Amino acid sequence: MKNVLISTDFRLPGQLTRYQGKVRDVYTLSTQILVMVATDRISAFDVVLPKGIPYKGQVLNQIAAKFLAATADIVPNWVMEVPDPVVTVGQACDPFPVEMVIRGYLSGHAAREYAAGKRILCGVPLPEGLKENDKFPEPIITPTTKASVGHDEDISREDILSSGLVSKKEYEQMEHFTRALFQRGTEMADSRGLILVDTKYEFGKKNGNVMLIDEIHTPDSSRYFYKEGYEERQSKSEPQHQLSKEFVRQWLIENGFQGKEGQQIPEMTDKVIAGISDRYIELYEKITGEKFQKPNAEETLARVEKNILAFLAQRK
Repeated sequence: MKNVLISTDFRLPGQLTRYQGKVRDVYTLSTQILVMVATDRISAFDVVLPKGIPYKGQVLNQIAAKFLAATADIVPNWVMEVPDPVVTVGQACDPFPVEMVIRGYLSGHAAREYAAGKRILCGVPLPEGLKENDKFPEPIITPTTKASVGHDEDISREDILSSGLVSKKEYEQMEHFTRALFQRGTEMADSRGLILVDTKYEFGKKNGNVMLIDEIHTPDSSRYFYKEGYEERQSKSEPQHQLSKEFVRQWLIENGFQGKEGQQIPEMTDKVIAGISDRYIELYEKITGEKFQKPNAEETLARVEKNILAFLAQRK
């Protein structure tokens, strides 16, 4: 497990800040560039688990890079270069304080709210007579606030505009981009025998322009179903075959952990870790249609730093 990338603490040229999120380390440089390192940390129930998952960072970084490149004709994005399998370098943008969640199906949080009797979600009316994992007549946008601490909160379009979180013009742009991105993601998923169920997009502003930031269409930010057998499972009210990190949450739940006070994280044995790593690689290959390429045996931390420095040096 020596090459599992848990944390970085680089001193990069022009470095202003280093921010450690749940799973990524983000460096801001004086040139208004962000260096985002996708580590092998893994979180569930808002808790970072005590051990990393080999290749997880690479899986997420490379899936995001593929989809960002495939949607650049729809909306400009922050990416400049992917100098290492776990690193993306891009433009620093001023993020909008909302996340654009779009749902094609009644799943996850939306399904739980619906089961509790709610028929309006983030200001959007929901049809009667749906059951979990049914398809909506049209995809719905259910924004959330972006919380720096704790959980994101549902918010309506009307509340976003009335509170001045985002201007009407910019919010309408974000809505347009969200629907177009979801349509492209749906088409790409369909070509791989998958259904893009729901996902989220984050946007920022650079030089007065709305730009797509962060990762998109990864199994950590999106939910996928397998297309084959979807209708049959739905007709029998059976659970759908999912492609997401839900399997990690299920393992934790089965072992008595849901992030609640007093609960203990179950032991992450080498066998458990290897199994999760294999599933992430399977996710990569299914979503992208490409064979996952493991890096050479070079020590990961040294390789990452070398590749970042080489990219920054050639920009001078």
